[in-house]
Amino acid sequence: MADGSAPDSARTLARIRDIAPEDWARLTEAGGDPYNPFTDYEFLAAVEDSGSASADTGWGPCHLALEDANGALLAAAPMYLKGHSYGEYVFDHAWADAYQRAGGAYYPKLQICAPFTPATGARFLGIDAERRAQLAAAAAQVAAKMGVSSLHATFLPEEEWRRLGALGYLQRIDQQFHWTNQGYDDFAGFLDGLASRKRKALRKERAAALEDGVEIDWVTGSDLTEAHWDAFWEFYQDTGMRKWGRPYLTRAFFSLIGERMADRVLLILARRGTRYIAGALNFIGGDALFGRYWGCSEHVRFLHFEVCYYQSIDFAIARGLKRVEAGAQGEHQLARGYEPTPTYSAHWIADPGFRDAVARYLEAERQQVGADIEVLKSFTPFKKGA
Repeated sequence: MADGSAPDSARTLARIRDIAPEDWARLTEAGGDPYNPFTDYEFLAAVEDSGSASADTGWGPCHLALEDANGALLAAAPMYLKGHSYGEYVFDHAWADAYQRAGGAYYPKLQICAPFTPATGARFLGIDAERRAQLAAAAAQVAAKMGVSSLHATFLPEEEWRRLGALGYLQRIDQQFHWTNQGYDDFAGFLDGLASRKRKALRKERAAALEDGVEIDWVTGSDLTEAHWDAFWEFYQDTGMRKWGRPYLTRAFFSLIGERMADRVLLILARRGTRYIAGALNFIGGDALFGRYWGCSEHVRFLHFEVCYYQSIDFAIARGLKRVEAGAQGEHQLARGYEPTPTYSAHWIADPGFRDAVARYLEAERQQVGADIEVLKSFTPFKKGA
């Protein structure tokens, strides 16, 4: 409420379906930002309905809601009670180890985020800026009342990050690689902006990836079928088992997003004849394409780069999207036109002594990340002065 009683009006909800879809949509639309698929009601419902985000998987839904005296929803945040630190992409495992070695219980903790998704987007959704600020203040008070060790809000827009910093949250910076559309007419236009040697290297990679009869399909909207999801599920499981030990998402999740938000989903699939051999799952935002998962059943040289990076650029240009966010990947994106971009998170720590130690660490880390970004910028493949 505007009179400062926000903490008394804030409560947690055990599932996203305790909020009406139209009320959630009203909050996401009020922010004025381009559509973000990962704060879409249907995405958040799909991770819960599929069993991907649940208490059993260490992702207990605990959504934060701010209501007026009549129970009308004023603001909300997707929040989870976490029993581990997996699937977050802002790593605090070292914090957990240090806290537990000192005799504390780091878990459970609270996480405000889009589950399993390292993509920046609004986390505090509200009918206006005042209510969003009230919700951010209420979040820390709710965490204190629950007795958790910490609260983490990850992949925040910079404005939200600064607001949380002003409220006393600790501020953290990391970086990803994003591709920016400079108004290109086609991929050739993008290549024209690269240094000659880099341009030739990219052309060779694309040609090599599509040798031996490999073809690429873009599948979205009503063209998506269960057969496509069956093929992609094999790729996802292979990558998940190698990277994480267990894939985060269940098979049911993919069917649900195919049913509920197919127009916002893009599968880029590599095919040899009638058999799919690799694929990448993407989500289509209001002004960006978000790359999420990749996998393959057959190794083909440079096919990963073609499916995950070059085809994404082609799609973004065709759709007039401003950028491609390829997710939490490595520096190999740099040579392919993806540039270092800061990402932001904010952290509330209950224990004063531990908070001070983390604050000192983050101050040094912010300086190092900033310096790293500046160094990486000097290695972009673009022509000098472009």
